Amino acid sequence: QPHNVSSTISSTLCKKDPTNFSPTSKTISTETMVRELNYTTISHVLDSWEEVRRLKSFEETVGTILFQTLFKKSPQAKVLFGFPIDIDTDSQELLTSKRFLMHAAYLVQMLDTALNMVGPDIELLTEIMLELGSKHVRYGVKPEMFPIMGEAIIVAMSSALKERFTDDVEEAWKETFHELSTDMIRGMAEARKP
Repeated sequence: QPHNVSSTISSTLCKKDPTNFSPTSKTISTETMVRELNYTTISHVLDSWEEVRRLKSFEETVGTILFQTLFKKSPQAKVLFGFPIDIDTDSQELLTSKRFLMHAAYLVQMLDTALNMVGPDIELLTEIMLELGSKHVRYGVKPEMFPIMGEAIIVAMSSALKERFTDDVEEAWKETFHELSTDMIRGMAEARKP
């Protein structure tokens, strides 16, 4: 059974049908964030993601690199996902762990679902990101962890795409992740209000 962080991410993002979506009880402005992203930025992100999706075992491969990077840069994140803080991020014990591989796959699936919503379901995506942010407060996630996750995504994408991960594509990913994480952080802030 996956740890609550991954299962919450997965279950919340899979609620693409607006009739199944239950927003948080607090009123949060759902001003759409991705409208600020231009067509070129979105195109770079979606085209590069499509390339990654064509790779063999992309969820496990990209997810493993992403989590290794996250755990190296933020050891306290290991605990949030149910791992000992002192586990070696390069150890076979970690890299072959069913829990680790499940988290890796879930996070990549979550990212895939979010990216699929960037165009047609952007307003719903904003609501979902706000809700995810409010739920992550109870797991101990802190706003300062988001830039580290963003760096981990960049490392994973760069590793997967190699020379095809150009400077323009990297900037597009940084901008898109910033906008998505900003909504999660807004949701966290609202959840912390009395």
